[in-house]
Amino acid sequence: MAGFGGSAGSGRGGRFRRHRPIAEINVTPMVDVMLVLLVIFMVAAPMLTVGVDVDLPKTAAGPLPVEPEEPPLTLTLTADGRLVLQDREVTLAELVGRLRAVLAERRSKRIYLRADGAIPYGEVMRLMGALDAAGFKDLALVTAQEGPTAASATQKKTAGGASATGADGGRSQ
Repeated sequence: MAGFGGSAGSGRGGRFRRHRPIAEINVTPMVDVMLVLLVIFMVAAPMLTVGVDVDLPKTAAGPLPVEPEEPPLTLTLTADGRLVLQDREVTLAELVGRLRAVLAERRSKRIYLRADGAIPYGEVMRLMGALDAAGFKDLALVTAQEGPTAASATQKKTAGGASATGADGGRSQ
């Protein structure tokens, strides 16, 4: 019995042992928070892409190869006649000066032109002339890809011509 009294409160295996604070950082909650933030930003990032709403003409052309070194330079002509260079609205008068400044800083000489389908052809040609004056010789016209193919456009043209003039060459009575 004598052995029980002496070991109850003293020594290493005692009942009233003091606990020292843990001097380590628990990283598990931090990793959990970081993973939640990563998921939130992965979901939110595609929604933050802001663009100019343009009704592009539809064609059957395939996509152009993209140069991976630089983001593409885009000029947009909206249905109401506004010009938007990347994400900034510019006037036609200041466009050439801004494009020359941009051209001096870029390796790629390609510019993507997005014009609304409701814009008259002459306006697009005037804009293309301004791009040429600014030094951009590599011009890519952006269109929607759901459009007709060249073969279907030729068939419509042939079918439309025959029905408009008639089988007797337009001499129907």
